[in-house]
Amino acid sequence: MTWEETIQFIRTKPEYKALVELAYFEADLPLNLERFRNSEEYIETKKLILQYVPLTPSSNLLDIGSGNGISSAAFALDGVQVVSVEPDPSQTIGAGAIEKLKEHYQLSNLSIHQAFAEELKFPDNNFDIVYARQCMHHAYNLKQFLKECARVLKKGGLLITVRDHVVFNDADKKWFLENHPLQKFYGGENAFTSMEYKSAMVNVGLEIKQELKHFDSVINYFPLSKTEKENAEAKSKGFADSIVKKRLGAIGKIDIFRNLALKYVVNKLGKVHDENNVPGRMYTFLAIKK
Repeated sequence: MTWEETIQFIRTKPEYKALVELAYFEADLPLNLERFRNSEEYIETKKLILQYVPLTPSSNLLDIGSGNGISSAAFALDGVQVVSVEPDPSQTIGAGAIEKLKEHYQLSNLSIHQAFAEELKFPDNNFDIVYARQCMHHAYNLKQFLKECARVLKKGGLLITVRDHVVFNDADKKWFLENHPLQKFYGGENAFTSMEYKSAMVNVGLEIKQELKHFDSVINYFPLSKTEKENAEAKSKGFADSIVKKRLGAIGKIDIFRNLALKYVVNKLGKVHDENNVPGRMYTFLAIKK
């Protein structure tokens, strides 16, 4: 199956209903967009960007691998000048879908180009921000992908890549691919190690500012919410604390002994959120062009 055929197929299957909704794959494109615009992921993404560069009507943002256009249209609705790059012409999940959103919302500040990130046709030093959502791990040539990202960025411009799959080794990659719900249909998933991503960035003149691991940001661990994550961690810590108090008794009131015991118990129980237990865990990277 193609990627478009895969999405059309899973829309018809009840067992994929939650995935279709959570991944913004529903046929109603404006609905996908509105849900994405109000998501914790998008809100946190904008906060991260604003740590390094402004988001204003004069900001020039390149959205690479835009898929069905929810991110491109979201930034455009926020007033940013957006250029969307998507190689797939699909009306369902590609450039055709982005065009539909552009027309629906009358987005004069959004332009659409069909191309691969490795083959950008824009001038050097052209964009304030290069944004890539769930895209970099699909690169057919990671070094060329990042070389082009760096080339079109202005000096001091920001590259932000969000929700990219990270693997630790070949066995871990195999585990990820075996567990990906859609890989069996279209076979297009991929992942790199954190070091491969970062080395490729540094080699093209980018200075890495942040590497957010899977549980460092709601951007990565969505659809789990911040509140759900914090509640689970608090519950786990409370359980560990009750064990320590029961075992240590009066000595547990002494901070140094209590903290050591708590650390030991938590390690024994295992972290409630451990990225080692997540196949193809997702990372977000932020880098500045030097």
